[in-house]
Amino acid sequence: MEDLSITDTIVIPGDEIQLSAIRSQGSGGQNVNKVATAIHLRFAIQDSSLPDFLKQRLLNCNDQRVSKDGWVIIKSQQYSSQERNRKNALQLLQILLQGELAVRKPRKKSRPSRGSIEKRIRQKKLRSRVKGLRRKVDD
Repeated sequence: MEDLSITDTIVIPGDEIQLSAIRSQGSGGQNVNKVATAIHLRFAIQDSSLPDFLKQRLLNCNDQRVSKDGWVIIKSQQYSSQERNRKNALQLLQILLQGELAVRKPRKKSRPSRGSIEKRIRQKKLRSRVKGLRRKVDD
């Protein structure tokens, strides 16, 4: 398998990525039960040649595709062709790694503006009035 390029300097060798063909889920007639078109991609974070900071970010990221055991698991079954699913799985891995490389700006704490507070209070009063009109009328 060919190497997967993440950036100009970071490249994952093809032998670090495990790809296996499995049967797709869902409807699709008889063909879906006999042809393995879905791709199951497994990538061991700790055993990879990625830089240590990227390994740490991947292990700490809150993504369902990253298991607690340190594996990236991606299942691609979007297409009816095994080759397209393989390309899609590799592209999803590439996007995940590039997303973890992005430097995020720290959030600045801010207070809501006076106008937004007044707007919120107005909407609460309006909602209260609407709900008040739903009450039973005293005779």
